[in-house]
Amino acid sequence: MASITVGFIGTGAMGEHMCRHIAQSNSYSVLAYDLNEAPLERLKEYGVSKASSCQELAENSDVTILSLPGGPEVKAICDKVLFPAARNDWIVIDMSTTPVKLTREIASQFDKLGTKFLDAPVARTQQAAIDGNLSIMVGGDPGALKEVEKILLCMGPDITHCGSTGCGQIAKILNNMVVFQNGVALAEAITIGQQAGMDGGELLNIINKSSGGSFVGMNHGIKSMVPGTFPLKQFPARYALKDLSYALLLAEDGGINAKGAKLAGEMLETAIQMGYGEEYWPTIINVVDSDSKS
Repeated sequence: MASITVGFIGTGAMGEHMCRHIAQSNSYSVLAYDLNEAPLERLKEYGVSKASSCQELAENSDVTILSLPGGPEVKAICDKVLFPAARNDWIVIDMSTTPVKLTREIASQFDKLGTKFLDAPVARTQQAAIDGNLSIMVGGDPGALKEVEKILLCMGPDITHCGSTGCGQIAKILNNMVVFQNGVALAEAITIGQQAGMDGGELLNIINKSSGGSFVGMNHGIKSMVPGTFPLKQFPARYALKDLSYALLLAEDGGINAKGAKLAGEMLETAIQMGYGEEYWPTIINVVDSDSKS
């Protein structure tokens, strides 16, 4: 195992910790690249080597992982760097959240070039990335997944093969769609409860112990909405809107009018217009609160 080199492109809020866990397994040589030098400097402590360019990383890694902001970035790096570097003994894993249609186009191109490709986006919070407790949803050839499963397990214990290429992205995108819609419901419930004279935290505790309980309530509700804490550099509202837009594209392709998802999108758009675009996405409660005062 020690002879395998893992290349990691994109060491942002999630990627830095994902990359660190691979290095800390002491099973792989790890090479990383990012436009921001700061996380690369921190990762040196764990034995991660800094690549001078994406080209160098692609040429010197057996498995290359992408953890990028979204579809445009994934497409650009594939077109400019990864497709020209394609070879038969290489596996590329996209752990970004990428539109399904684009994912399938990229996979088809890699297949023509003889390179194995998996879509493997992640779910849960930044804290889960820090703890190595991510849920990873994989689309693509199960044989390729078997080859890299131990690498993925460094980042999280729950690896799910969702089906053919693109199914990992389908699972991730629709999971997030449900999360954001749940977030809208919680934001409204907390605000209505407070306006009616009940403590928002106590209300949420009761909901979480009752039939309305959810992961979103136990995490985003308790840790963010109730205390009004929306830190920067986690999963901001503008990223949430990006992910939701991918779900809505998927719905449109299937001829489905996803009214609930569209409402969540309107809430996120309003939060961004109000200046909350860089805040952690549960900041949508500020939209509900603002409406109640207008």
